[in-house]
Amino acid sequence: MARGSTFERAVIRECTGTAGAAFVALFAILLTTQLIRLLSQAAGGKLVSEAVIALLGFGALTHLPILLSLTVFIAVLMTISRSYRDSEMSVWFASGLPLTAWIKPVLKFAAPLVAAIAVLSLLLSPWAQSKSTEYRQRMDTRDDVARVSPGAFKESASGERVFFVEAASGESATGEEGSVKNIFISSMQHGRLGVMMSTSGYTESLPNGDRFVVLVNGRRYEGTPGSPEYRVMEFERYAVRIETKEARGIEQTTKSLPTWALLQSPANAGKGELLWRIGLPLAAFNLALLAIPLSFVNPRAGRTNNLVLALLTYMFYSNLISVCQAWVAQGKLRFETGWWLVHVAMFVVLILLFFKRLSVFAWRRPRR
Repeated sequence: MARGSTFERAVIRECTGTAGAAFVALFAILLTTQLIRLLSQAAGGKLVSEAVIALLGFGALTHLPILLSLTVFIAVLMTISRSYRDSEMSVWFASGLPLTAWIKPVLKFAAPLVAAIAVLSLLLSPWAQSKSTEYRQRMDTRDDVARVSPGAFKESASGERVFFVEAASGESATGEEGSVKNIFISSMQHGRLGVMMSTSGYTESLPNGDRFVVLVNGRRYEGTPGSPEYRVMEFERYAVRIETKEARGIEQTTKSLPTWALLQSPANAGKGELLWRIGLPLAAFNLALLAIPLSFVNPRAGRTNNLVLALLTYMFYSNLISVCQAWVAQGKLRFETGWWLVHVAMFVVLILLFFKRLSVFAWRRPRR
């Protein structure tokens, strides 16, 4: 009893340490790739800089179930592989512990993470996806000035005007709604090109809901393209009406719908998404156990063969879930069959791998 307790504590302790290191590395890679993509969108004016951190958090929360599943698989795989390489497994086998003795400590280690994956997949990730979609759709309905990225030329929603604002702030010193500096507005009306420039200005809203950008102490150049004749006018105050998109309700996608809504939805696309969410914790459970037989390493042979096989197994498993999701979404496979088919098949493969390893170890064990 004491030997088994010591063995389980040692396995759980090492798996936990390996999982922490693997998760930090994978999470850093995820945040870096997401941040680069969001910053490039913000630099192009597709996102406001204030939304980058929020979207980064929502994106990380959306990908956490997959990240944790991979973390569990890597932690168990690397822990037992190291025991093989350092010949610790030979010591455990010589003391009478079979390969199946690793199942209990691995399940104790993986159970909290599988529960966390289930909560994330079924509840938190859809919520994060919904908030991310809401953020992006709100930005699509911003007015022309709000869509301008400071220091970049931006075309209006109708394509009739081009805006340039060097700097913008939320509220001006005089109390107006928002102040802007070094404004350039180019517009085409009735075949004549008008260019307005000013070093300062602000935005204001009228009681009827109309919004204007007001240029202060600037100039307007007006003329016909290709003609040398043009007019120059100086003004103290020049108001340009801001075009706004009609506000629409938030359009939810299947990925952003809550799980209870997918359970009530008869649509095949919703059933496919539900299959994916249910499949993530089931896959994490199977992957934790699959890592035990897949972690076998011959200390005298190459050390990378088992890692390549384990990586291919993970990719094959993940692709099978994606294929079943697509088939259910397209109506080619019933949801009642698709949600368990892949996981039961992989569990059968798991049993066969255990039998193979147990038979090999039994054959190698010297007879008395």
